[in-house]
Parts: sequence; structure tokens; C-alpha cells
Amino acid sequence: MVSPRFPFGVPRHEPWVALAPMADATDPAFRRLVASYAPPTLTWTEFVSADGLWHLIEREGRKTPEDNPLLTDLQYSECERPIIAQLFGSNPQRMRFAARVVADLGFDGIDINMGCPDRAVLRQGAGASLIEQPSLASELVAAAREGAGGLPVSVKTRLGLRHDVLEAWLPVLLQGGVWLVTIHARTARELSKVPARWERIKDAVALRNLLAPSVAILGNGDIASLTEAKEKARTVGVDGTMVGRAVLGAPWFFRGDAEVGFEERVDALVRYSVSFAALLPHKPFTKAQRMFKAFLRGVPGGKVVLRELLAARSASEVVQVARRHGWKGEVAFAAENAL
Repeated sequence: MVSPRFPFGVPRHEPWVALAPMADATDPAFRRLVASYAPPTLTWTEFVSADGLWHLIEREGRKTPEDNPLLTDLQYSECERPIIAQLFGSNPQRMRFAARVVADLGFDGIDINMGCPDRAVLRQGAGASLIEQPSLASELVAAAREGAGGLPVSVKTRLGLRHDVLEAWLPVLLQGGVWLVTIHARTARELSKVPARWERIKDAVALRNLLAPSVAILGNGDIASLTEAKEKARTVGVDGTMVGRAVLGAPWFFRGDAEVGFEERVDALVRYSVSFAALLPHKPFTKAQRMFKAFLRGVPGGKVVLRELLAARSASEVVQVARRHGWKGEVAFAAENAL
């Protein structure tokens, strides 16, 4: 049965299974790689600063991806749809501006990050700090809706900043005009150091059913497989789940594979490297290399190959290492020019 809450047509998965936004992970190259195997129901970008977009475009006049690294970060391919751009910030005027930029880029939706626990983000009054600023949070949602040109606006958040305040916090979002709330089942202070409390996601569903039945809910935290993602959603009654860390190094996650061999792992790693170099030339290649350990996790002999890959200085050197270890694939991405 297709949920009436889904505004983008027929969901790819039922219950839905979404790709989480992860800084320095769900970049355009990785998202494109994921979509090439089996797309999730919904895809989120890495979060992008609303203040940064305003500053680079309005103050500095940097209006093209070639000149603006934040616009480069907001690249996407058609195979990723439905795709949602995640923004963060604490200034409603700049959030309105950034939402308009995102809408003009053709995204399917806009998400405001109200759950990031990073200290630099919290110091800006953004991310999870907004849980303790409900009036400002509501202003940001209203501003994003004004700038979005009719695109659906959602929020990703947590149970609380320092303490679990779900019953006080969630109604602010449910009654603020969002179409979807994603809840990471921990507080910001807990980071990912304690088990996700999925019983609290169930409580969130009960609140949703009481206050705003038309708003969709996604649960997030500690999901290890596609099967578990769907079972978790059915158990607690959410519309779907959002998966983050389990997808790192496993772009085939939404295909449902349990075991993937060495050759396919190396093939994926090569494709990611080449695409990263072509799509994100403003980023140091070492950022791509942070993913290599995840690609080769648990593979016999993987540590030897990993050492060589981490010594590579470019995508072309990654290809050379892969060839030495028997990779016979072809670089089929639209990023051959990176070689």
C-alpha cells in the first residue's frame, strides 16, 4: 500500500528506506554510486550552510558551480531523484535565500538540519541547538517554505540536545508546516555512543497520529541491513527509516546484498574515486580516501590493498593499484576525464 504522505509518486521501497545526509560522505560522487546499484526511496545531500550560500552568492557574486564550492556540493544526477537538499543555519532571512537557491537548482525538497551535534554548528545556533530554540526553529521552517517555491520542507532532528525532550519538541515541528520529520533516536550529547532508543520513535508516531496525521515520520539509528530497516519501520509504525553508517563503503545497501566480493568492492571504490576527482575538484583527494577502509572492511587481504590505496595521490593512481591487484573493470562513469 502506497502511503498518502509521500509526495513524489510511488515510493521505491515500502516502508521507505532513505539515505541519510552525512558530512564528507554523501557527496555527489558517493550518491551517484549508490544510485547506480539500487536507489533508496529518498536521497539527502550533505548539509550545506545557508549562511555560506548567501555570503558566496550575494556578497561575493560567485553564482556558478565552477566558482562556488557550495554549489558544487549541491550537484546531483537525475538517477538520484527524489533528492532533498539539506541546509543548516540559524538566520531566517538567509535560510529563505538558500531555500530559493535550492529550489532554482531543481531539487525535489528541502530539509533543515536540527540535529547535528558538531560543536562548530552548535556555536552558530544551528543544528541540534535549535531544539532549545523552538521559536527560532519555527521561523526557519516558515522562511524555508517561503523561499522554496512550493517544494516540500522537512526537518531532521534528535530526541533532544542535552536531554530527551521529545514530547515538548516534536509538536513544534508537527504543527509548523513540515511534510516530514526524521528523528535520530538519541540526544545530541549522546552522539552515537549509546544504542538508539527506537521505543521513543514509537512514541513519536503516537504523537504524530494525535497532532498531525498527515506528517510523515522517519526513524534513524543503528540500522545494519535493508531487511532490518523495513522490519524496524513496521514494528514501530513509522513511514520508513533512514540509514547512514551502514551504507558507507556499501553502496549496494539498497539492493539488499548481504555479501559482496573483493572484485565488486574494488570496482566500486575505483568508480567512486574517479567520480570524486571529476565532480569535486575543489576537495582534496584525501577526503575520498577516508571511505576506502569502509569499502574493504572485512575483506581477506584488504589491509594490504588499503595501504597502497591510501598512498595513492590521485584517482589515476587508485586505478593503477586496483589493476595490480587484478581489477579488470572499466571506468564507466561520466568522470573518465579525471584520469
